Amino acid sequence: MRIFADVDEKYGEYSTAKAVLIPVPYDGTSTWGKGADKGPDAFLDAADNMEIYDIETQSEPYKFGIFLDNPITENSSPEAMTDAVHKRVSKYLNDQKFVTLFGGEHSISIGSIRAFGEKYGKITVLQLDAHTDLRPEYQGSKCNHACAVFEANQNHHLIQVGIRSMDTVEVEYLKRENVFFAHEIAENPNWIEDVYASLGDNPIYITIDLDGFDPSICPSTGTPEPGGLEWYPTLKLLRKVLQTKNVVGFDIVELMPNPKEKSSDFLAAKLYYKMLAYHFTK
Repeated sequence: MRIFADVDEKYGEYSTAKAVLIPVPYDGTSTWGKGADKGPDAFLDAADNMEIYDIETQSEPYKFGIFLDNPITENSSPEAMTDAVHKRVSKYLNDQKFVTLFGGEHSISIGSIRAFGEKYGKITVLQLDAHTDLRPEYQGSKCNHACAVFEANQNHHLIQVGIRSMDTVEVEYLKRENVFFAHEIAENPNWIEDVYASLGDNPIYITIDLDGFDPSICPSTGTPEPGGLEWYPTLKLLRKVLQTKNVVGFDIVELMPNPKEKSSDFLAAKLYYKMLAYHFTK
């Protein structure tokens, strides 16, 4: 049995783990860079070589228990993958676990957000991303990566942060007051407070597409876009949200590993671990 961060097996036992990590190595609908299906393994390899004491929170999050689930390998269709994710997430939510996922492309979030919505009712979805992902359908499927948060936007309170790329067909679905474009963030010293104020009091699900970060610090994604989020300001936002709001789960997606560039793998592993540190040290 593989254990997250290669720690003692007792910290990966399901019965005592507070968190569940579901790898979803799916890359069935990506339209440019391919390789997000290799993301979970690269992320886990980086985590195995990561220091596991978090300096900022003075904690060791792994001691709260992280159950590393078997990967979801359903890839017969985008719809079948979405259903498989929805079913798996629902199971762990019913067991009162803090459910997290690592993709894979962004379409894996559709089934996960659907399960969280069924569990908690109306939720806030905080999306960190370069792209709006608001197409109602793309290439014949509503479960395409370009549609990752369309359903969330229809059914829940969607807050989009770091956006700097979209298609004209998405304009009619964009809720402008809930979008924090990257070029506006660059000119607004109070953007973190403004994002925080927009979240409301619903349970919060966080979905992070790694292309939301600037490619200078995270180049290994399928569609890197210039002008992205920086490391410490993003952590400042995440710490504020995770430590003071009711965050019920999260996912991280779109790592497309490059054998010659390991920093993105480590950024993803560190980001995941920092988010657990913030959550468990409220």
